[in-house]
Amino acid sequence: MPISRRKFIGIMGGGTIAAATVGAMTFLSTRTPNKALAPWKLAGGYDEPRRRALSFAILAPNPHNRQPWQVDLSQDNKIILYADTERLLPHTDPFNRQITIGLGCFLELLRMAAAEEGYLVSIAGFPEGFDQDQLDKRPVASMTFVKNASVQKDPLFSHVLSRRSLKEPFDLSRNVPNDVLSDLENMNQPGVTIATTNRADTVGKLRKLTHEALAIEIETPRTYKESVDLFRIGKSEINANPDGIDFSGPLFDSLSLAGLFSRELTLDTESSAYEQGVGAVMSNVDTAMGYVWLVTKSNTRIDQLNAGRDWLRVNLTTTSLGVGVQPISQALQEYAEMTETFDKVHRLLNAQGKTVQMLGRLGYAEMVPPSPRWSIESKIIRI
Repeated sequence: MPISRRKFIGIMGGGTIAAATVGAMTFLSTRTPNKALAPWKLAGGYDEPRRRALSFAILAPNPHNRQPWQVDLSQDNKIILYADTERLLPHTDPFNRQITIGLGCFLELLRMAAAEEGYLVSIAGFPEGFDQDQLDKRPVASMTFVKNASVQKDPLFSHVLSRRSLKEPFDLSRNVPNDVLSDLENMNQPGVTIATTNRADTVGKLRKLTHEALAIEIETPRTYKESVDLFRIGKSEINANPDGIDFSGPLFDSLSLAGLFSRELTLDTESSAYEQGVGAVMSNVDTAMGYVWLVTKSNTRIDQLNAGRDWLRVNLTTTSLGVGVQPISQALQEYAEMTETFDKVHRLLNAQGKTVQMLGRLGYAEMVPPSPRWSIESKIIRI
């Protein structure tokens, strides 16, 4: 569940933050989870070509920051990618479609990183076949590295370390220009269509549908709990489990230490933490200044991987243009309670009979810190 940290602080702040002592705030100013953020600094710091590429690939966007990838390096010049089936989202993503999209983001970033060192990476998706309903223990992809002097570097790669999924409120005074939308639409994998809008009427309708979808997710106990269970609050939790939905920095540490912000309180529908947190999420939606979405004609695992590869490129393109993007795909989730809203968004986007794979809001906001990551060593299952 996307939560604007700034908005959450603004709503919960006031007397809450004022209650923290100056001494406590001085202490908490050192609460950056440096261990969890170390992979961003270590990216590119490996001599072996596959590990070097992997050190960038693990920075790819992925649903709820589950980082659902595992790799086998036991074959020379190859990487075999697997889905970590312990890191799925069974309630909000019952068919593992969003997880597969995240794995596609990983693949595209790995390919781009390898090209920087003069390696052409051939990617075979699901070489042993797939189950359309559930990811299993079969490989997601086989990647072969071949040194090739003619391989072209991708100019988008220079923006990898600056990429963020921007969950902040967007600036309502700044429109997203048409040329930005054109740049986003002019790239796609085979079978994937990228579409955009900054039209006020369509933006308003998508805001309304997003409100509706978020309300369903939050008011459905199992889907809401799935998100809240992934909250990582404060330096210690984030360093111990550098995944999920992180709340870091002195203000969240102080709220946690004061007993005013926790997973338990957020799940309590009678608590002010629940009421104010939900209000923050909903108001954040209303700052969308444009949208981008990805559509495929079919919905195979290969389609999902290709959509992920394009979603990575959308993220890097917006970064290069100074525009923020946040995935806001609750209306695309495929559990029973979301069916009516799912149908509505497909009709609105003229995608009946197709699959809208991703939906993101666009706008301008200040840069935020990167998301925590597990190390590449923790993701290698065989060498």
